[in-house]
Amino acid sequence: MNQKETFSLGRIIIFGHLVDKLKTFYVDNFDFAVVEEIKDQWIVLNAGQIELALHKIGPGYVPEEGKEFRVESNSKFVFYISDNLVGFRQRLVDKGVVMGDIQSYQGIDSLFCDGEDPEGNVFHIEQRIAKQTK
Repeated sequence: MNQKETFSLGRIIIFGHLVDKLKTFYVDNFDFAVVEEIKDQWIVLNAGQIELALHKIGPGYVPEEGKEFRVESNSKFVFYISDNLVGFRQRLVDKGVVMGDIQSYQGIDSLFCDGEDPEGNVFHIEQRIAKQTK
């Protein structure tokens, strides 16, 4: 009898230049707890149902002296917030975090906004709202 394997997504790894700066960003703003850490090299954060790992980039990707590292990625991290997306977004803006406007779309019962972490990784925050009844 063949047994079928089951899979689940358990961890996403972000490669970055200043992993301690990324750690501070996600711990301070999203209240994620540190699960594992090798100083300046490897950090794993508890991000709810999955872990978000921060991995130091290799020497070939380190930016030239005086230049800021900016990631080139086609990925976006989606975080859910239970309520007060407006207030949370404003707190991030007040800290200087690059944030887009809050948006909604007909037929989708959520509010959304995008932002960028210190190295340019795009994140998306979604607040599900109660369905309107007629």
